[in-house]
Amino acid sequence: MTGDAPSSAPAPPAVSVVIPNWNGRRWLPGCLRSLAAQELRPAEVIVVDNGSDDDSLGYLRDEHPDVLVLALGANTGFAHAANSGIAAAGSELIALINTDIELEPDWLAVMCAPLGGDPGVAAVACKMLQLDDRRAIYDAGDVLRRDGACVQRGRFERDDGRFDAPGDVFGACAGAAVYRRDAVLGVGGFDERYFAYLEDVDLALALRRAGWRCRYVPAVALHAGEGSSPQPGAHHFYVQRNTLLLIAKAFPVRWLPLVGYRQLSWMREAVRERRLGIHLRACAAALALLPAVLSERRRRRRSGRDLVPISDVVPPMPIRGREAAGHRSRIAESWDPESADR
Repeated sequence: MTGDAPSSAPAPPAVSVVIPNWNGRRWLPGCLRSLAAQELRPAEVIVVDNGSDDDSLGYLRDEHPDVLVLALGANTGFAHAANSGIAAAGSELIALINTDIELEPDWLAVMCAPLGGDPGVAAVACKMLQLDDRRAIYDAGDVLRRDGACVQRGRFERDDGRFDAPGDVFGACAGAAVYRRDAVLGVGGFDERYFAYLEDVDLALALRRAGWRCRYVPAVALHAGEGSSPQPGAHHFYVQRNTLLLIAKAFPVRWLPLVGYRQLSWMREAVRERRLGIHLRACAAALALLPAVLSERRRRRRSGRDLVPISDVVPPMPIRGREAAGHRSRIAESWDPESADR
């Protein structure tokens, strides 16, 4: 008896994993161990080393000879390292993860599924939990507001199921995300002037304005939080400077009153936390880059590359109070694990 030949299952997507590394030797074993345990095996793992001096290269050479290492020789920043890894990758899908990340075994498979099933999706965000306390959310997709603040959904909140449903979000935290390679290259990749912090927000905005979408799925990545930071506390400088760059690159003039309100509140916070000097240095650094950023803004406007109005990508929402999509600890009572169930 003859019959139809059984249909073959679709081949799993090929995905390259890119890991920017700077002195991440203590994190690499856990990160690479979690990659080795993935249900969907990556086509390749690329570690882009930013001039580490903590024996990261020796460890990779001796313990993980199958990992492709791109040694840049100096700390060029997360954005440049990520771009270098993406350029070297041989797969259409790119999983970009920090060294201080450990992944659940189904992470790659769950993260790649939306990209294979929806040609309009260019990026996928995941549920990032704290490595030292997986009851606490680090990030469940990013939200950009018209005051210039980019906030992480669920930050500091308890993982109580509210972020278990998939859906579209503004953007993905590049600490653990999957991207469509051609889409990223099509918008110019990460802006290397950012060095670190908010380069993923800038990329998310560029992708959204080019007509792409970002999907959130509750695949779990455990994150140490600033474990891969250039230096302790550096985020204060880079977040302030890069927020101003982002605003100068893309925000319309009519949003400046909202931006001004947020900037004054951040300056007041810097005074209260005794880091006004860092804050002002960040503002000066942004001012020095302003002519180049404004020139790029004019070129983009003339090119017609931005297909979607920014007002559609960044919709109006409250910028203060409980509905502001901000960090819960900043707008309400901080989460106390001991009293969370009372």
